[in-house]
Formats: sequence, C-alpha cells, structure tokens
Amino acid sequence: MSGIEQAMERARKTAGTLGYSPGFGNEHSSEAVPGALPIGRNSPQRAPLGLYAEQLSGSAFTEPRAYNRRSWLYRIRPSAAHPAFRRIDNGTLRGAPFTETVPDPNRLRWDPLPDPAPGTDWLAGLWTLGGNGDAAQRTGMAVHLYHANASMTDRVFGDADGELLIVPESGGLLLVTELGMLAARPGEVALIPRGVRFRVELLDERARGYVCENHGQPFALPDLGPIGANGLANARDFLAPVAAYDSDPDRPVEVISKYCGNLWSAAYDHSPLDVVAWHGNHVPYVYDLRRFNVIGSISYDHPDPSIFTVLTSPSDTPGLAGVDFVVFAPRWLVGEDTFRPPYFHRNVMSEYMGLIEGAYDAKTAGKGGFVPGGGSLHNMMSAHGPDRETFDRASAAELRPQRIDDGLAFMFETRWPVTATERAANAGHLQKGYDNVWQGLERHFRP
Repeated sequence: MSGIEQAMERARKTAGTLGYSPGFGNEHSSEAVPGALPIGRNSPQRAPLGLYAEQLSGSAFTEPRAYNRRSWLYRIRPSAAHPAFRRIDNGTLRGAPFTETVPDPNRLRWDPLPDPAPGTDWLAGLWTLGGNGDAAQRTGMAVHLYHANASMTDRVFGDADGELLIVPESGGLLLVTELGMLAARPGEVALIPRGVRFRVELLDERARGYVCENHGQPFALPDLGPIGANGLANARDFLAPVAAYDSDPDRPVEVISKYCGNLWSAAYDHSPLDVVAWHGNHVPYVYDLRRFNVIGSISYDHPDPSIFTVLTSPSDTPGLAGVDFVVFAPRWLVGEDTFRPPYFHRNVMSEYMGLIEGAYDAKTAGKGGFVPGGGSLHNMMSAHGPDRETFDRASAAELRPQRIDDGLAFMFETRWPVTATERAANAGHLQKGYDNVWQGLERHFRP
C-alpha cells in the first residue's frame, strides 16, 4: 500500500469515528482533554493545563448579540507565535475585486473541471470561476471549484477574506480544523468560518466540488415568515465538531493565508491545529442536504426558488442577500394546470448553479448538457429558463403527482453580477453554443 493509500485509509477510519455537537448558531463548548476548559471565566490568570487563552472574533465586538460571532480557544501555543508571512503565487485562485474581465450578460455554462495533475491537493486544486464585491471591504462573494487527488500534508490553510461553504460533488473530504474534524461527502456541505485554519484530507482517490467564498455577513438561517416556526433547514441538523488537536503539534507546518485576494505563506515550527478546548459560536459545521424540509405548492404554479434557501448572507437591505445558498432537493410536484419546471425568468439577482448528482428538471443532461460537476452562470437580467427539450416535454406531460428524486442541484444567488476570471472566460471546458439550448422554441401564438 502506497503512502497516499495509507493516508486515505487513516482518513476514512478517522471519519468513521467522528462525534458532533448539533445546532446552528449555538454556543457550543468542547474539550479534547478533561479540565482544559476554564470554569466561570474566559481568560484566567493561568489557563488550565498550561494552555494559552485566545479569542477568535468573526464579527466586530459591538455587533448585536444575534450577529456576534466569536469563539474562545485554549491552545498549546498562541496564534501570535509565528514568523513573517511572504507572498506566494496564487496559482488558479483569484480574489475580489474581479477586474480581469468585464461582467458578461451572456448565459455561460461549463463542463466539469478536467482531472488534476498527480499530487494536487485541495488547496492547489482550487480554481476560481469568478465573483463580485471586494474582499478588503468585506462585500460580495466568489465562486471557486476544486479538484484534487492528494491530501494536504504538513500545510494548513486559512481564509481571512471570508467563510468557505464547501459543496462536494465527487469524493469525500476530512476537514481537520482548529476546532475539530468534520467529514463532508457528496450530498453534504461544510462551512469553514472566516479565519479558521484547516487542512483537507481525501476519503477517496479523487475529489471534486464547489466552494462559495462569502465575504459579507456570515451565513444565517433564513427567516421563515408566513411558513411559521418549522421548515427548510432545521437548526438541529447542523453539526459542529468536537475538540481535537494534532497528535504531533510540534512538527513543522506551512501555513498559507488568503488575505485581500492573495496567498501568503509562513513556515511554522508547530502545527496551528493545536486547540485542546474551545467554546463559542464561530465554529465550522457540516449539513446533510437530504435533510432539507422542502416547502412547495400544493395547488398551482411553480413557487419562486427562494423557498429552497438553506442559508443566506444578509446585506444592508432587508431581503436582499449578499449571497443565498439554495438547494433543489428531492421533492413532489403536484401543481394542477401548471408548467412544473422552473419558469422563464429575468432576475435582478445573479445565479450560479451547480449539480451534485443526477439531473436537474429544467436542464437537459448528457454530453454537452448540464452534468454533475458542471455549472451555469446567469448574470443579472440574463434571460433564462427551461431549454427547448424540457419545455416541450413539460408542456405535454400528464399532470400526475411526480416525485423528483434523481437529482441534487444547488445555486449560489448573489445581489451583484458575477465577473468571470480570464481563465474561466476562456476555459477549454466552457461550453460553446450554450445559447442553442433555447433555439427552436417555436411561435405558438394564434390570435
């Protein structure tokens, strides 16, 4: 068994034994060694077990309690004990503001990323499609994809620019973070908060997926309004890790930071994943998309896709999200006298859609279509909707109760246009002639 295979087997065994603490936005607490958490205070004169007390703030101190994010960490060495960082090459990773190209009103669609070069870990395999806003101003978002065939070893990553919502499409991930470990497999999503350091180990030979980097307000559960007290994503289904620290915290590690759009590196003489205990609400979590409680029409018409919102990053305008994360999970369609796929649409919001598995009910799958690992971008006011084949089929379908359970799609929806990187705008896997899927929509008007 090769070293890569041995590492993968260790990651699988670890993932199979993980424990979690449930709840979204909760005040969690955890200790890997009994007695490591101080009682009754956050920063005693001498922290238990010779640890250092350190607060990690994901929000300003004076933000309202409902929006305040922070965790107290009790670690073997403080984060301040490190050498200087130096700029390194960004590779295929880019950051906001996106100025390489101009926002494109055309509909765009990409096939999946090609296989990575041998030895590509998750960080090296990050490939930026585009985004908006300004990371330094903490506004907007970015869309990244990843492909990897090796685990991160002796290096750790942290993103000062935003939180990372990771959406695996192929292959499972073991996320080893400062606050503990999470396993995320296709059909699940994981979130790493702003500034939290982590490394990614593979559970399978290859891994591929999507990442939403949210520069704005942290993701929150959307308000339910007239829906009532229950529905959509349930808070108790979000799982935070329990405390765990590197078994060999004194080994040298490269720490890479994304800061104002660029990558910086420092050579540590110890692992920063050395938190023995912690408490707070600035925490990573994992969520199973199949637990999403879908709300839909039981009379007529296709509801707006906002009813499929899992998480939202609020902006300064109520109801206008910096970015929404939306999932099209298995569901029943029962609308009477209704065109059941999503309707033709022009939207003030911009939509990047990806596919985790199966097919999406408004897009034709197969070669040259919308396939798992691929994605489409419909920017602000770009007209889109079901392709001709879907329209013809749905217009003639017998309207019986229909179960949609052969696909799992999602959408990053954002208030501003997504500007593609130059690499994405000229990628070999950018589909040519995407507009053709709407050709042949005939005139049926008969006055």
